[in-house]
Amino acid sequence: MIFPSRAMRLALSLCMSIFLGVVPFSASAQEKAITINMKSNVQTDYMNGLLKLALGYSGKDYVYHSTSEVYSRPRLMESVKNGSVSVMWGGTSEQMEKDFIPIRIDAYRGLMNHRLLFIREGDQARFDQVKTLDDLRKITFGQGRSWQDAAILEQAGFTVIKATKKPSLYYMLDGGRFDAFPRGANEVWTELSAFPDLPLTVEKNLVIIYPLPTYFFVSPEDPELATDLENGLEAAIADGTFDRYFFASPEVKEALTKANLSKRRAFRIDNPFLPKATPLNRKELFLDLTNIQTEEE
Repeated sequence: MIFPSRAMRLALSLCMSIFLGVVPFSASAQEKAITINMKSNVQTDYMNGLLKLALGYSGKDYVYHSTSEVYSRPRLMESVKNGSVSVMWGGTSEQMEKDFIPIRIDAYRGLMNHRLLFIREGDQARFDQVKTLDDLRKITFGQGRSWQDAAILEQAGFTVIKATKKPSLYYMLDGGRFDAFPRGANEVWTELSAFPDLPLTVEKNLVIIYPLPTYFFVSPEDPELATDLENGLEAAIADGTFDRYFFASPEVKEALTKANLSKRRAFRIDNPFLPKATPLNRKELFLDLTNIQTEEE
């Protein structure tokens, strides 16, 4: 008589368990590794923390790895597309939602839709004269070459100077290549502190507003991760954890305190690239900033 090996007996046992609908718990079977882009010196831990918060609802042991260096946006997008990086985040577009699996929950609750301007120290008086959109269109802006913001601003009639690598933009602004560098209201002070040797500051009176939700985008190779991430974010919204995380974030606290959004002259522009599937009707996903005095285009 031939007796089955231990490995064969385990395999037969597992198959029988699956057939009967009873799968024994195994810590190793639940462990799942994901890779994210290395955090740069101008990023906070907010998105990494939100990612881990959401995946904490999955019941799986997610193990996090980062790339060995900070990838440029084009390289990151290609890496997520081919599955060597598991997830990234940023503003959405039809093309992004075609190339990746989008998690259609705005990570920043609409705060990132409010763009403040990095300018050179000593230039505030010029921006004090900006009263209309036509005045604003005389300002040249810097943006990342592959960023959706660049296309939105160009479509609205602004002149945009582009760079492939984000850090270059701060030095280009300092060097006079353009007049202002728009950034999310939650980004400007973190980024300003990352370049203490550059004579840059945050413009005091203006805000540009356009709808551009910040989503997690998952590799098409990993729909399981996308499902876990979406389910986790929905659960965090439902039980209030998302709200607590958002308002407790040092990045968000600083933005809401320093941006003084309700006192700024606001210019709303359209985002013609916003996907039709954007859940703008889900008011719980967006921060209420309706008290802003705005100038419509």
